[in-house]
This record gives sequence, C-alpha cells and structure tokens, in this order.
Amino acid sequence: MTLTLIDRTRRTDAAPDKGVDAALGKDVVDTDAAPETAPDAAPRRAVGREADGLAVASFVLGLVGLLVFNILLGPMAIVMALLALARRTRRRGRAFLGLALGVADLAVLAALVTANGTVAWSIGG
Repeated sequence: MTLTLIDRTRRTDAAPDKGVDAALGKDVVDTDAAPETAPDAAPRRAVGREADGLAVASFVLGLVGLLVFNILLGPMAIVMALLALARRTRRRGRAFLGLALGVADLAVLAALVTANGTVAWSIGG
C-alpha cells in the first residue's frame, strides 16, 4: 500500500504549461484523476457507527434518567434519539426506546413536581 500526498494549494489549471514543472524535475499531480479508493466510504461507515452510538446512548441515558437526574438526562436522551434517527441509524428500535424513555423521564419529572412541589425524590417521608 502506498501513501500519496496531493498538494491541494497548487492548481494545475492555473499553470500555463504543465511541462515547465516536469522540466524542472518536479512531479505534477493531476488533481482531476480518479482516486484509487473511494474517499467517501470511510466517512459513511463513521457516520453510521456514530448514529448507532447515539441510539445506544439515548437508550442508556433515558433508562438511567428514570432514577436520577431526569431533568437533565431526559432531554439529552430525546435529542440523541432524534439525532440518531435523522442520521439513519441501523438501531432504530433502540433509538425509539431512547426517545420514549426520555419522554418518560420528563413525565416522571412532571409527576414529582406536581406531587411534591420539588424536583427531588423523597423516600420515606
């Protein structure tokens, strides 16, 4: 495998004659040539993997948010689930569960505020 570096600052179409650089012993790189590998293949995999991670994170944050910090973790779970769905995750079920758990976190928060007048759990009294 060879690594080829391309100087993107030098434009070959601005030079009047490509042979001038070749006569001086410099290599001229044709930027219009097709690359050896597909340059967008790796970013697609990274975006898909990132979207899957967002779906899992939204599920975990929504689940943990039912017990603690639901005022913070609920909205975070909702946002992460929506981002994962917008980025077309392969884990759509997990993203929808994260979205539902985030909404449930906010419902638990609303129930706590209505019942106790506070956003804190009161155990035993």
